[in-house]
Amino acid sequence: MCVRRSAVKLRYGMNPHQSPAMVEPIGTAPFTVVHGHPSYLNLLDAIGAWQLVREASAGSGTVAAASFKHVSPAGAALAGPIHPVTARLFGVDQSTDAVTQAYTRARDTDPKSSYGDMVAVSAPVTAELAELLRRVVSDGIIAPGYEPGAVAVLSNKKNGTYLILQADSAFAPPVEEVHELYGLRFVQRRDDAPLPGGLSADLRLALTTVRYTQSNSIVLVRDGATLGVGAGQQSRVDCIRLAGTKAQLWHQRRFIPVDGASELTSVQDRVNAQLLLAETIDPPVPLQEVSLASDGALPFEDNITEAVRYGVRNIAEPGGSTRSDVVAEAARRNDINITHTGLRLFRH
Repeated sequence: MCVRRSAVKLRYGMNPHQSPAMVEPIGTAPFTVVHGHPSYLNLLDAIGAWQLVREASAGSGTVAAASFKHVSPAGAALAGPIHPVTARLFGVDQSTDAVTQAYTRARDTDPKSSYGDMVAVSAPVTAELAELLRRVVSDGIIAPGYEPGAVAVLSNKKNGTYLILQADSAFAPPVEEVHELYGLRFVQRRDDAPLPGGLSADLRLALTTVRYTQSNSIVLVRDGATLGVGAGQQSRVDCIRLAGTKAQLWHQRRFIPVDGASELTSVQDRVNAQLLLAETIDPPVPLQEVSLASDGALPFEDNITEAVRYGVRNIAEPGGSTRSDVVAEAARRNDINITHTGLRLFRH
């Protein structure tokens, strides 16, 4: 089935009782449906995830991947080395191809939340990635292409209902975005403002990820991969606590070998066993050298106090609040480098 210039019926809307539902492209659609029948939320996750990996890949010059749930990333990453514990957990070789590296690192951010995710990768899906996806619980994928055999493997997932979308890498979205809700039509310019120059690779990935995360949001990154995403909180300090708690658990999991769970054949069973054990230990070294991005200005010093607990050393946030100078001074006192981007990245 090809989504092009005519409306396509969806399985249902946000909830099963919201039916009928459909999607109608404005001109040429940004993807083709290769296999499966999408739902409303599948497509919201897919287009958000695809924009994230497309932007992250362009900004880094390497392959990017994201694991999306409920219109926010559970994790995002660039291709890079896979931690030995992570490699054993997911049953991948550390020398695997770049697209499999990127997705493994993205899903490893918060594998509990990634259960049943929508996957996005910036490069064609390889046989190695298809094999990994065959073994994890996932609802669908969007990618710019598929190597021979990959679609056949994926189309057998979920009793043949796995959603496979092929993104149009050349698609240019309209300048204006329109959202109709409760009898009102909201029109705004698409959020296409470039990120500031001179940022570290980790801060750039953190800002790109936070741009596609439901506000309020905080993203923690180290070595080209997210460690924790705090999304959709009314209080910004709660966003930091949520992202930091996930990052701390990510760190604790580095010290839990999964060899003892080798009898558990399911990846998710191994993940669950590792999570339970990780919550019971104190790592021999603290979490360090973490970069933090905030979609809005940090309003109070308590944000810095929380950030210090999770090893944050670099922050990118818009600045411009009435207390930005006070917050910046608190950061300096704690040996944290803070960059005011002048760019708010709210997403609702």
